[in-house]
This record gives sequence, C-alpha cells and structure tokens, in this order.
Amino acid sequence: MSKFDQIYRSILLSKFFTKGWGNPDLLQKIIHFRRQYLQNPENSSTLVSANVKLNIEKEKALADGIILEGSFTSPMTPHFYNYLPKESHVARFQIILPKTWKGQGKPVCIHLAGTGDHFYWRRRVLFAWPLLKQYGIGSIILENPYYGLRKPKDQVRSRLHNVTDLFLMGGCLALESSVLLRWCEQQGFGPLGLSGISMGGYMASIAASVWQKPVALIPCLSWTSASVVFTRGVMSGSIPWPLLEKQYLNDKVYSEIGNQLSIPEERMQTSASSSPSQSQLLASSKLTSRVMNSAQLHTLPTKNILTVEKDRQPLSSLRQETVRFMKLIMDECTHLANFPRPVDCRSIISVLATNDAYIPRDGLIDLPALWPGMEVRVLKRGHIAAFLTAQDQFRKAVKDALDRQYVASL
Repeated sequence: MSKFDQIYRSILLSKFFTKGWGNPDLLQKIIHFRRQYLQNPENSSTLVSANVKLNIEKEKALADGIILEGSFTSPMTPHFYNYLPKESHVARFQIILPKTWKGQGKPVCIHLAGTGDHFYWRRRVLFAWPLLKQYGIGSIILENPYYGLRKPKDQVRSRLHNVTDLFLMGGCLALESSVLLRWCEQQGFGPLGLSGISMGGYMASIAASVWQKPVALIPCLSWTSASVVFTRGVMSGSIPWPLLEKQYLNDKVYSEIGNQLSIPEERMQTSASSSPSQSQLLASSKLTSRVMNSAQLHTLPTKNILTVEKDRQPLSSLRQETVRFMKLIMDECTHLANFPRPVDCRSIISVLATNDAYIPRDGLIDLPALWPGMEVRVLKRGHIAAFLTAQDQFRKAVKDALDRQYVASL
C-alpha cells in the first residue's frame, strides 16, 4: 500500500459528510429511484428527452480548436427539485473541438471530475488540449453538481455535507452524460467515450452502464465499488464517524434501510451453490482481461487498512454497525453489479494502480468478472503518484478505447 497516499491524505484537513447521512426519506427516495430507473435501461431512457435543449452561451475560436460553453436543465432536477441545491439544477459544460477533424471519424470523449476537480481548467489542461493536439479527439468537460458554479454557497470547497449528496451527484452525472452523448449523436460525432479519474472513473462507469448504447469507457484509478473508499481506504479517516454513529443510533430508520440492502459479494456467495452462473462469476480467476486475469489482481498488494481507527484498536459494535451501513448504502448506489452491463465491454480500458491506498480492491469482485472482454492496464505505483505521473497513459487509454469503438461501429 502506498505510504505516499497515506501521508498525503494525512496532511489534508478536509472532512466529508460533516452533517451526516442526510435526510432518511431522501435516502430511501434515492434507492427507489436507482432501482426503478438507473438499474433498468428501459426506464432510464425515458428520463432523457431527445428534445433537451443545450444552450450554447459562449464560443471562442483559438489557433488549435474551438471552445464552446453551455448549460441545460439536469434531468434529475424534476425528480429531486427540493433536495438538489438550486445551484446544481442546471448542468454546465465546456466543449473543445478541433477546427478540422482528422483520422477516424469525429471522436469525442466526456471527462468527469475526480474529487476536488472544480470548474474546467484541470481537465482542459490535462486531457482536452493534449487529446486534441496529439490525436484529434474532441472533449466535453461536465461540471459536477456540488462543484464549481454548481456548488452550494454554504459548502466549503469539496466537502459534501451529507452522504446523500454523493448519490445525488452520481445520479445527475449519469443522466447528464446521457444528454450530452445524445447531443453528440445528433451532431454526427463519433465514436463517443466516457472517462474519469478516481471518483470520475466511478461516475463514468455508472454513466456508461445507464447509457446502454455502445460507448468507449476509460475509468482510471477506480474499481468495482466506491464503498471501499469510505470504509477501508485512506479517505475513511476523513469521515466523522462519531456523528454518523450518533445519527445511526438515534434514528432507527437507518437500520431499517440497511436491513433492506445487501452486499453484492455476499449475495453472490450465497447464491453460488445453487446458481452455476453465479458460481462461475465468483470463480473470477477463470475470467480474463486482455492484460491480466482476475486471479492476478487478487495477488496485488492491497492490504486491508481500516483507517477509521487510527490506533488500530478493535472497533466497537456500534462502529462496526455504522461502517457496515456505510458499505451497504455505498454498494447499493455505486457497486457496478447493481447496474446494467455496458453494451460492448471490448471498448472498456481500466487503468489501475497496484499500490492504491485510496481504493483497496481486495474483497470486491473484480471488474473484468462483471464486464468480460474489457482490458485492465496496471501502473506500479500508488493513487496520488499515478495521478501525477501517468496522465499520458490515461490519454493513451482514451485513444485506444475510442479506436476500438470506431472499429466495432463499422
């Protein structure tokens, strides 16, 4: 496990979910919405109208390309109007296109933000301009809800107030990405892709699952579920566990919600004995990607680190219940086993870090087992070091995945 990741996280003072779980009624509404719409491709397609109007508000021509900025009403707004901050009701984006297309088709990739990536500049500098100049690939940079111009006035930087804020963010990004992908189709762009680093990788994976049309997907420094980020990775040290414990103990509705949920790995293990397909899925060492198989992934050094107790003392029973509830709701809303499989997994390239202390992978079903045919590329470093030193490899994965999608579309 990367010591640099642990040291880097330890010097950051930011805390997440400082107001707790969020409204329990909202949490139940989110779970119902995910199951009814995001888990069901036929229903999710009804949420994104073909007539959604994109308002192009700025256009600037530069020597290397064209920059457009615009907005549209988020498809999530009608469903969560009273829960989403008003600043997040409107989706905002920046588009960077070449003046003339070269090579195969008119490739465009949507880049979703990682934690702390506010506004457009970081993805524009690290992804959009290099992709355009080197490969002739256009980019769309979508602003996260709760970030940048969509950030509530009372929120400090990236410190989401409630756990439910993260789930609302994910739902917004999934449906807003569908709006942008549909717009790209209408403009004659393609092949199309979705990418993101860390949290952006999770969001891009969910967006590709919800889209349910062929699309290139490049999730970098993410994996099967975000639950491990907040319960076992170094980010778990940024969670106000005493507050969450108190709320969990004082309101029985949280435990009632938890009783209705399950952890996918446990669910699959239970059904493996009676279901050949589930047994085969769990025998993930037999399911291979193009670069490395699932058994090899389990041999990578991803040591268990419960940083919720820095002194490594045994967890109290209440803490154990609270951490398990966090895992249950995080798995419910982010575990990719709870979403449809992308249409064409051959155009998926995941880039992971072997010593990632933010996203320990042991205990999770491997992504290639869920999405057979995808490719996994490995960086022998930690999460932060990979972000700082592997941007060229992330961009190359975008190029390769879009090329595969182009070939598949012929």
